[in-house]
Amino acid sequence: MLLYIHIPFCDSKCFYCAFNSYTDRFHLKQEYMKALKKQLKYNLDNYVLKRNKKIETVFIGGGTPSTIKAFEYEEIFSMIKPFLTEFAEITTEANPNSASFEWLQSMKDFGVNRVSFGVQSFENNKLKFLGRSHNSNSAIKAIQNANSIGFKGINCDIIYGVRGDTIESIKSDLDVAFSLPITHLSAYSLTIEEGTKFFDRSSVKIDDEELSYEIFDYINKKGFHQYEISNFAKNKESESKHNYGYWQHKEYLGVGAGAVGYINSQREYPSKSIEEYINDPLFFEIEKIEEVDVKTEKILLGFRCSNGVELELFNEKEKEKIDELIQYNKLYIENKKVYNKNFLLADELALYILD
Repeated sequence: MLLYIHIPFCDSKCFYCAFNSYTDRFHLKQEYMKALKKQLKYNLDNYVLKRNKKIETVFIGGGTPSTIKAFEYEEIFSMIKPFLTEFAEITTEANPNSASFEWLQSMKDFGVNRVSFGVQSFENNKLKFLGRSHNSNSAIKAIQNANSIGFKGINCDIIYGVRGDTIESIKSDLDVAFSLPITHLSAYSLTIEEGTKFFDRSSVKIDDEELSYEIFDYINKKGFHQYEISNFAKNKESESKHNYGYWQHKEYLGVGAGAVGYINSQREYPSKSIEEYINDPLFFEIEKIEEVDVKTEKILLGFRCSNGVELELFNEKEKEKIDELIQYNKLYIENKKVYNKNFLLADELALYILD
């Protein structure tokens, strides 16, 4: 089982961000953390303890987890410690601006062994264009601090496909990233979503599939292998076990305002509003996931990463289409699992098979 903890506070709202995060609710931080611990206790008692389960991975995301002082997390780690597997992966996201050396050290002392920095670029003009609050130097310093403290895993997020990007400018960003002691890289193509400052400004995004292929090839040549459409790791041990859990359709707890849980073939949605969540952290809406939807999700997610899809999941008609795609060198079968050779084509291939 996986555990996701959502921190919805941010120093600034990035122009492309559609996550459930707020820059004007800092006065609610303490009340929010109290409510979060209440929901966490309920979930641990009812979904972990009663079912004799263990937590394999923890991911603290946001928002910006580093906007919450480290001591506020101490009780959370005390609560989850009895339920963790021996070598549990524990990740926190962090903003280079607010993740001080002291904050990172405290989180490491609590048991966090992986940190993911939302860098997005090492080019200051691009950072300003995206609405990021840090600069290149603070990003470099944060990664160096995490390494000197002794984090086992360090991820760097990079965004590409932004107006003005060229393969040369992106390679420059990647070169800086690879000059630093990172073990993992997440390279995301800019997406324009409703509710963001970039919405209705399609000119800020570059749609160039060839650019993606060039970027993937360059990252691979730098010694980081692609194991999902946007994720690259230095070695197998550096891959995100938490993300893999989602792609393998494992159950997960979602704790916090707007977090999503997946238990007993149903999704649970707590309130997105911080105020409503504080008022009743045990309220959530339920969505029953039908068997056919589970199958579709397993195929879509399996084709987007190196996890693949169990062959037995497909019916005879679908297997015929798989054979056809194998002939066209799009898929291959190994150890009774179907694998996709090109993650960028994942959705098209899955929909073709399921049609």
